[in-house]
Amino acid sequence: MSAKNLKKPKIIISENDFSRLMGLAEDAPEKSAAVADQLMAELDRAKVVAKGKVPATVIQMGSSVEFESSDGHKRQVTLVYPGEADIAEGKISIMTPIGAALIGLSPTQSISFALRDNREQKITVLAVSKPGEALAPSEAEKA
Repeated sequence: MSAKNLKKPKIIISENDFSRLMGLAEDAPEKSAAVADQLMAELDRAKVVAKGKVPATVIQMGSSVEFESSDGHKRQVTLVYPGEADIAEGKISIMTPIGAALIGLSPTQSISFALRDNREQKITVLAVSKPGEALAPSEAEKA
């Protein structure tokens, strides 16, 4: 079953993030068209709320998140705007397939999406921190 046929989880996005991300997706260069379309689809189905009304456990721009991919790998990343992305520091851009998939999710939610090479990937959110706050070390890092 393709990612397009799966029911997507409900997501929440702040008005501020929604406005900025919509502009980013609309102005994306041609080479980023597929990710821009993915981001637009996420924004179109999001519940948009006032900035202060987004629960602390919802992935927003600047949130740190721990997730597990369908291949069993766990990762901790921070969701950032394209100019702030630095994979070596674990900062992933919203304008990547995984970045666009993460926005608005909460712990225990899963989403499937297509990678740039058209392979399907499924991720499940394990933990989220508020923007600017560090995530507690994962159980894997403690061991």
